[in-house]
Amino acid sequence: MKAIGIILAGGNSARMKELSNKRAVAAMPVAGSFRSIDFALSNMTNSHIQKVAVLTQYNSRSLHEHLSSSKWWDFGRKQGGLYTFSPTITADNSFWYRGTLDAIYQNIDFLRDCHEPYVIIASGDGVYKLDYKSVLQQHIDTNADITVVIREASEGEDISRFGTVTVDKTGRITEFKEKPLSSESRLISTGVYIIRRRLLMELCEAAVQEDQYDFVRGILVRYTESKVIRAYKMDTYWSNIATVDSYFKTNMDFLKKDVRDFFFKEHPDVYSKVDDLPPAKYNPNAVVKNSLISSGTIVNGRVENSIIFKKVYIGDNCVIKNSIILNDVHIGDNCVIENCIVEAHSSIHAGQTVQGNPNDIKIVVERKEERYI
Repeated sequence: MKAIGIILAGGNSARMKELSNKRAVAAMPVAGSFRSIDFALSNMTNSHIQKVAVLTQYNSRSLHEHLSSSKWWDFGRKQGGLYTFSPTITADNSFWYRGTLDAIYQNIDFLRDCHEPYVIIASGDGVYKLDYKSVLQQHIDTNADITVVIREASEGEDISRFGTVTVDKTGRITEFKEKPLSSESRLISTGVYIIRRRLLMELCEAAVQEDQYDFVRGILVRYTESKVIRAYKMDTYWSNIATVDSYFKTNMDFLKKDVRDFFFKEHPDVYSKVDDLPPAKYNPNAVVKNSLISSGTIVNGRVENSIIFKKVYIGDNCVIKNSIILNDVHIGDNCVIENCIVEAHSSIHAGQTVQGNPNDIKIVVERKEERYI
């Protein structure tokens, strides 16, 4: 394919609270066996993009470990490869990434060394499936300078988390507002963009010279009138996990058959690093209803409407309801956990009752040991 990929995976989100204390948002576990970044990487490889750069920064150790082998997403070095770039101190620069645009600018040599004419930029915290080839074809057919993938916000969705756009009858974006407190438009940006490689280099260099470091404000908002920026509207499932509520809701969406079928049964597939673990074990007293149970897990108690990640032990007479249990958690006998997210590597002692509220999910952090995750 005549495009390279850039995945922006360096950010932290204060709205994730304790969940992002030890990991980047792009490394957040999703749907039992995946990480958030797997969806963007899978979209890249399924769209036959052979060269992808992942720009990391905040708490990147677990993310780098997850990306340590490109084979899981079929990025062969002969044809391209999977590259990870973190901020580097050089003779000319001693800054960390000061924003999404600066992250691209600090790795502009990667763009210079490529020969593909187009760049597909995606965020590492989106859960979706998208054929980037279709977006690129529209970009070329409409002679756009930049194409932004958008979707219509669902009823009650907090649009202040996103950029909102106004689109005219020809599909051109006439107004772009970044995280407005209120907006008449319900069309929001998904954080996926297509731009010609040389134009991206030119705009990045111009913006950084004027101390503009954010891609949306420094390019999309700034050049709305002077450049042809067009919208590509997607109508399939898309979610951003950068808040506790959205992270919880996104995982719970995978308990719906239509969502599971869309991601795991419909072509193309979603790929991830595979751990060498035995299948989940259900002992005689286990009762499981409407839940996802991942490999390496042992269930002795009752699990309802929950997502249980890898290597979790659930003791006798436990009741887990409407909760997310992340990797490598030990839950002792006679525990009750409801409306909670239990952080990875936690140990819940026998007899504990931990309950949140459906409208205020409780994060439980009781670590067995201090380590990265």
